[in-house]
Amino acid sequence: MQKWVYTFGGGKADGNAEMQALLGGKGANLAEMSSLGLPVPPGFTITTEVCAYFYDHGRAYPKSLKAEVEGALGAIGSLAGAKLGDPARPLLVSVRSGARVSMPGMMDTVLNLGLNSRTVEGLVKLGGHARFAYDSYRRFIQMYANVVLGMEHSLFEEILDEERAEKGVDLDTDLEAADLARISERFREMIKKTLGKPFPDDPDEQLWGAIGAVFGSWNSARAKTYRKLHGIPEDWGTAVNVQAMVFGNRGATSATGVAFTRDPATGEKILYGEYLIDAQGEDVVAGIRTPQPISKKVRERQGGKKPSMEEAMPEAHAELARIASTLEKHYRDMQDVEFTVQDGTLYMLQTRAGKRTAESALKIAVDMEREGLIDKKLAIMRVEPAALDQLLHPTLDPSAPKEQIAAGLAASPGAATGEVAFTADEAEKMAADGRDVILVRTETSPEDIHGMHAAKGVLTARGGMTSHAAVVARGMGRPCVTGAGMLKIDVALGTLKVGAVTVTRGDVITIDGATGQVFKGRVPMRRPELTGDFAILMGWADEVRKLKVRANADTPADALHARTFGAEGIGLCRTEHMFFDGERIIAVRQMILADEEVDRKAALAKLLPMQRSDFTAIFKVMEGLPVTIRLLDPPLHEFLPNKDEEIAEVARAAGGDPAKLRQRAIALHEANPMLGHRGCRLGITYPEIYEMQARAIFEAALAVEREGGKPVQLEIMIPLVGFRAELDDLKSKIDETARVVEREHGRVPRYLVGTMIELPRAALLAGEIAQSAQFFSFGTNDLTQTTLGMSRDDAGLFLAQYLSKGILKRDPFVTLEQKGVGELIQIAAARGRQARPDLKLGICGEHGGDPDSIRFCHDIGLDYVSCSPFRVPVARLAAAQATLTNKPV
Repeated sequence: MQKWVYTFGGGKADGNAEMQALLGGKGANLAEMSSLGLPVPPGFTITTEVCAYFYDHGRAYPKSLKAEVEGALGAIGSLAGAKLGDPARPLLVSVRSGARVSMPGMMDTVLNLGLNSRTVEGLVKLGGHARFAYDSYRRFIQMYANVVLGMEHSLFEEILDEERAEKGVDLDTDLEAADLARISERFREMIKKTLGKPFPDDPDEQLWGAIGAVFGSWNSARAKTYRKLHGIPEDWGTAVNVQAMVFGNRGATSATGVAFTRDPATGEKILYGEYLIDAQGEDVVAGIRTPQPISKKVRERQGGKKPSMEEAMPEAHAELARIASTLEKHYRDMQDVEFTVQDGTLYMLQTRAGKRTAESALKIAVDMEREGLIDKKLAIMRVEPAALDQLLHPTLDPSAPKEQIAAGLAASPGAATGEVAFTADEAEKMAADGRDVILVRTETSPEDIHGMHAAKGVLTARGGMTSHAAVVARGMGRPCVTGAGMLKIDVALGTLKVGAVTVTRGDVITIDGATGQVFKGRVPMRRPELTGDFAILMGWADEVRKLKVRANADTPADALHARTFGAEGIGLCRTEHMFFDGERIIAVRQMILADEEVDRKAALAKLLPMQRSDFTAIFKVMEGLPVTIRLLDPPLHEFLPNKDEEIAEVARAAGGDPAKLRQRAIALHEANPMLGHRGCRLGITYPEIYEMQARAIFEAALAVEREGGKPVQLEIMIPLVGFRAELDDLKSKIDETARVVEREHGRVPRYLVGTMIELPRAALLAGEIAQSAQFFSFGTNDLTQTTLGMSRDDAGLFLAQYLSKGILKRDPFVTLEQKGVGELIQIAAARGRQARPDLKLGICGEHGGDPDSIRFCHDIGLDYVSCSPFRVPVARLAAAQATLTNKPV
């Protein structure tokens, strides 16, 4: 018979850490910790297979599940010396979710389950602590009503606010037992009045209600959004963990907290986290009370006045430090743990690999290799390539003038500037309009995730370093400042007040997630410098990877950035991007609008020295590395003048008639320019354009060599080839131009001529084309468009629905669509190399910086990928990881 429930506790467990797919991350690690002999309250895990059954059978359960749960409850009771529903010795449990990967705050939790009017009295008699008992009871009613019964959390907060105001206190901890008993009764009355039925007192009913709610939360809106953002499959499901409660809200000798075995923001080897005395777990992450640091060193850095856990609870802190070290050595990774101290005794409630910033991931990986915990290969695998983006964005210029208006906790590094939005919906709408946004909240909740994703940064008035805002922002790579308690936020009025300063909706502020500072207005940024741990890890990656990494660079500045980030050449230099400046655009327009070849050549003669100068500067920066230059590609209409004054300006420069030029512009208009008069078709109809560009390339390379520079590895790329005859026609003209340059200058640089493969016909007939082409570069942006029949400019109108319905798993313009587009690339690569074994193969679309697409390129044997300069480190690391997990297609 299939096993649906796995128990843990008392130094034993049915499961282990390897069973995350079945038990979820939380359940698997609770089992592992229990087997290690760590102080874990007993419990059991209902498997992810039950979640699948639950959704496949109309929210019903397997027939044998109830009996297994009852048996597991009995096992918990035996270890805890209590029983669910027993008024004399009541067993209270928590019911928590647990997917195989961490989804912080995205699914539901119920604590203190098992309390009712009888068991709460039993709890009082058992421990002689009435305030604790009624505090637990009101928490349970509030949480259960929200999670299971679907009532708004704010309804209960209103009653709490009234009671605190009546007593003249600010915090729940200032309320006494009688107050909490009264609040509990008011909660129950409100539930009955709102729902028309009483709050459930039967612990068995409570338990199954909570289990169903946790399984149900797998498909909550916020969980779906999180899975979409992080690429988590819908069919994984969640486990449910039921565990005996331990209580951090039993007074001054009890506490609850979250800790990391190393600093998740910097990677420093220090027990890092926060705790609250006389509190339960949700108090720490919900941001309702600002918690205190665990370590004295961190408290002193932050200038905090309240004692750290190290100072207030030295024995429990020492035990936590010992267990943290044990877990880190066991898992060989930085751990994120949850714990509770009950009457001075420490209990472990969770461990998992801790989420971390890119800076932290780098330091932890390098330090652990030095410490002998992991080897270089595992260190490479420990850093998420896409996370390196966090290191590649600007920080605040320290010399720039700033008007600081507030300060909080430095929750997630990086700096961001944007217009203030006070709700997640508002942030999403403003971002959709193309505006940079800072989401400002009193505290964030899981429902805010879409706004956090849309925002450039997040600022909250409440919460600590492990609050929802901090954890989610770090995972997204968003700068975040939390716990800025001096902020007075009025969402209805759309204002943020700090002393005498008022910031209104739409005003610009700047936040620094590295320091916790908040500034009014826009603050200048500076580019990052990559040294130290970054350089070490990248060096290890470069030793391992087989795939070369180039950059898409159109200017000397782009080329310099590319070299700084470790690019091994330029895989795409788009010559058209050089034509949009001042005098150049006039000459380009003059060339396009010319009726006669002689007039076109006159305009091109003006452009030749400009192009030559551009190429010379790029070649000098690249110092002999390969440079692939794509000849003019876009449709001519992109350069055409639209306004009368622009047409008049071109007419003056060419000595022509404005009316005639206007008619010429109209004649050049295309209904579908993406598939129109562009790419090689321009070179065939106007050969003098490509001849001018080829001459500029050759003469620039010779100029660099004459000045003592390294010989340039020239690769001239002809775009949008679909027929071998197109390539032959244009290659012959390039070769003729080379011969002319050689006659004039006595020599010509070595060069290759190749093509972009961006049409399905070219991919299918790659064997033919390779007989003329010396290299292929897959233009995956256009190849995706022409293969899928989707315009990337217009796909946004329907892509969201395609993704939500599962028609597409990923945005094909971000991650290569492997079944169709990928198949064409494989066919082209195989047929091309069959015809020409030494054919050089690479890609130069946006996919060149996407880790999953890079893995595909490695697996099918391409020579290189090319991406934007700031994605080069991402590509280098992704290529190394692809080598270490080599899976040939």
